[in-house]
Parts: sequence; C-alpha cells; structure tokens
Amino acid sequence: MDRPLRIGLIAPPWVQVPPPDYGGTELVVDVLARGLVRAGHEIVLWTTGDSTCPVERRGVLPVAAGTDAGTDVELHHVSQAYAALIDCDVIHDHTFLGPLWAAAEPPSAVVAATVHGPFTAAATTMYRAVGRRVAVIAISRHQRSTALEVPVREVIHHGIDLPVAPDDEDGRRGGYLLFLGRMCAEKGVHVAIRIARATGRRLIIAAKMWEPLEHEYFAAEVRPLLGPDVEYIGQVSGRAKAELLAGADALLNPIRWPEPFGLVMVEALAVGTPVVTSTAGAAPEIVDHGVTGYLCGSEAEMVRSLGHLDDIDRAACRRAARDRFSSERMVADHLRLYREMLAGAPALPAGGMGWAAPRVPVGRG
Repeated sequence: MDRPLRIGLIAPPWVQVPPPDYGGTELVVDVLARGLVRAGHEIVLWTTGDSTCPVERRGVLPVAAGTDAGTDVELHHVSQAYAALIDCDVIHDHTFLGPLWAAAEPPSAVVAATVHGPFTAAATTMYRAVGRRVAVIAISRHQRSTALEVPVREVIHHGIDLPVAPDDEDGRRGGYLLFLGRMCAEKGVHVAIRIARATGRRLIIAAKMWEPLEHEYFAAEVRPLLGPDVEYIGQVSGRAKAELLAGADALLNPIRWPEPFGLVMVEALAVGTPVVTSTAGAAPEIVDHGVTGYLCGSEAEMVRSLGHLDDIDRAACRRAARDRFSSERMVADHLRLYREMLAGAPALPAGGMGWAAPRVPVGRG
C-alpha cells in the first residue's frame, strides 16, 4: 500500500481559501486540499491568515492582498512558501511567480505547478524556462494546445464537491436565465443581455465587480441595458449561488475569449442546469452539445438553442458532473501524478517558518 504523502499547496496571495465570494483558483485549491485529506494525506496549505480551509495552514500575509496588489506581494509570498515547505514530499504551486522561484532555488521536494490562466506570451516564456524542473499542469486540453513548446506534464480538469440534488430538479426552476461570472467584456455580459432579450426571457446577472475596469465596463456597457427583464444582483456565493444556479432554466455563458477552463459551467451542471455557451476555449470539454447544453458559434445560435432547453435532461447534466468533474476524480488524478514524480525521490528534511494555524481534522464523510 502506498504511504501517505505530506503535500504542500501554495495558494495565490490575492484571495483567501476558500474564497468568501468570487475566486475560482482559490475554490479549486480548497476542494483539492480537503479532498487530499479525505484520501488520507497530510496537507500544509500556504495561504493568507484570513483563510479558513480546515487543514494545517501557514503563511506570511495576515490577510488576503486583493486582486489589485502588485507582483512584489506575490514574490514575497512564494519565496517564503518554498522555504517553509521543505518538510513536504510534494509542493503543488498554484501561483504565477512561484515556478520561477522553484526553478531558481530548487527545493528538496518535487514541484508541480498548475497554470490557471492563459498561456500568454509572457507565461509561455516563463513555463518554457521552468518546465524541466517543475511539472507543469494544464487545466484543459485546449489550454495545453496553446502552450507552444512548453513541456506540459499533465492535463487535469478541475473538480468540485458535488451537491446532494433532489430527485426532481425541474420543480425548482424559476423561469429565468442566469449569467454568473466576472463583470467584463470577455465574459460577454452585454452579449448575454442581447441574447436573453431576443428570446423574451428574464435574465439575472450575478457578477463580481471589484476592480476599476470592471466598474468602467458595467457603467458603459451593462447598466444602460438593465430593466425589468434584466436584473443585476451583485455577487453571490455559497448556498445562495447554488440555489440561484439550480433555479435557472439555463446558465447563459457567452464567453468571448479562449477561457482555459470555466468552473461555473461545472457548477451549473452539478445542480442539473444546462449550459448555453460559445465554442471558445475549454467549453467543448465541459458541455456535451445537445446533451448537457449547447455549444454555439454565434449569438443567433444561442438564441435558437434557448428554444430547445426542454430537450435537455437535467439528470444527464448531474450525471456528467458526477462522472467527469467530481473532487474525487480530481484528487485521484493529482495523486497519480505526485506518485509518478516521486519515484526515486530522496527523503526530505523537516523544517518550517512563518505563522501556522493549528491543525484541524477534516471529516471523512
């Protein structure tokens, strides 16, 4: 039987883990940390002091830095992380600058790094340089296809803790379409409004709007379009988000950029809500056209697809989430990779630094 591992997870410094509101990366880190503990492993999460993930936590930042903080904050955060996690078998980095530090100052542990954003020119150059020392993980096959000459070790789709759904989801539908995401042009909020209006359906917009560019976009492109049939309710999280998703006729997700994954689509499917989205990015890896939603090449196609929502079996949406996007599958994929990386790895010394939260047991139910 394989021995339990001590695994260090490095979260970004911008948002606490789990996120109180918006924060896809931080949500994934939280789900992975708790899932690894349930699988019998020892986890140390390097994060901010206001994080509440119920595992051993360490860090140097007392509170989350915010999404508009500078790279100097991230560099301080990751440099201290690698020094503190020397007692781990594996370090799994979810930051941007961390892999550069790992390559420049190689730790004793083996290092994996998940790329949560797009392979921009700068990111491609960086991951190409560190790929021989760090196992680069892509989050979709499409994202991997854009990683020119980057030695991507593995593609691992995100997973979530699946909700317990009632037998009859259809009875919970609220007669509205839902947009859920960030308030920005590439997410297509204004496009969602045009599509919903063309079908005569009510649209609820639940969106993160923290940063100056998000406020500018809202003021210029979205607020003028609001009305009795289009409501902006702000940001939602937790149970309120799950209930809002479950009550929607569909998640309307007209993304206008090659998104590397798209966790909100999985969250919708998990509660039985079909997804109408574009063919951009990783969407075709999440949505099965005509089965769990519709993949559309134009706004006109989205309008037509919304007329066929009754053809989608909401139980099939839940099955797809269960079979392909569970936290158990994500944890198993990562553990397989960690074991491969550790083949022949030497024993590691003990150590640690920075603040440390008390170890809290995680239930195995």
